[in-house]
Amino acid sequence: MVGKYPVVTLCGSTRFKNEFMDIQKRLTLEGNIVISVGLFGHSGDQEVWENMDEGTLTKTKEMLDDMHKRKIDMADSIFVINVGGYIGDSTRSEIEYAKNHGKGVEYLEGP
Repeated sequence: MVGKYPVVTLCGSTRFKNEFMDIQKRLTLEGNIVISVGLFGHSGDQEVWENMDEGTLTKTKEMLDDMHKRKIDMADSIFVINVGGYIGDSTRSEIEYAKNHGKGVEYLEGP
């Protein structure tokens, strides 16, 4: 089967690693190409932050936030993983970015 598959970027706090994995599987089986985060800094991927001084940590966070916006650029829509309704500052920024760039926005739980 060859077709045009919608591209969806997952957004949300990396503390919700299990939910990211579950949603990625579900959306893939529904026929979507899914773009996700590259690491889960708030769910155990501590080696990402170890041995970083404050300046390096800030630059790394800025890079990861920018990379995620580029992932949104590649997508048709975003899927917000907002467990318990939680939406942090970075995710809020990604939602606004997606809306401003004409991307669809879907939520795990009603906004």
